Amino acid sequence: MRTPESAGPTGVSSSQDPGVVVGDDGLARPAWASNDPMLRAYYDTEWGMPVRDEQGIFERISLEAFQAGLSWATILRKRPAFRVAFDGFDPERVARYGAPEIQRLINNAGIVRNRAKIQATITNAKATIRLRDKGGLAQFVWSFQPATTPVPHTVAEIPTQSPESVALAKALRKEGFTFVGPTTMYALMEAIGIIDTHLVGSHRRGASGVWPA
Repeated sequence: MRTPESAGPTGVSSSQDPGVVVGDDGLARPAWASNDPMLRAYYDTEWGMPVRDEQGIFERISLEAFQAGLSWATILRKRPAFRVAFDGFDPERVARYGAPEIQRLINNAGIVRNRAKIQATITNAKATIRLRDKGGLAQFVWSFQPATTPVPHTVAEIPTQSPESVALAKALRKEGFTFVGPTTMYALMEAIGIIDTHLVGSHRRGASGVWPA
């Protein structure tokens, strides 16, 4: 998931960024995760937690691609429909999609009906399968974990990309992936725990166990 500063999914600008906000439950979160119950639940239970399996990472790469130009809240609301439409993001099944499946997806009002992004998901499923000969997608992506993680006090302090996300994007493109730019890959690294961009003071900072609070 892109943070508000890097892609604006919640409409929070840097000038409106108060850092952490203490909710009615006494827990501190960034403003983007403080009001919408869906985003709050996602932040509290999922965002930034380690994902180390092939299917899980393939799903997140796919959803990050679909988010381009949209808000994360939009994608999160549609995620159940995405999972049904793409057979649970099983790379084996998605890789076999052809013209009938593409048309089915284009006709599916429950997802983002963008032909280029649908085709990219199929292309990336095929690339995911090929990567098994090199240790697999999860190992490949996690090999770009940096030596340090950001220590932001406000959303504005969170980078939108890093040398590692640039390198990951380049390496994935070399393996045949598409819609995997440096900003999108930085968002992926945040979402699956490779880096920890929870704000200092948030009750979730350090929750992944990958990085200290």
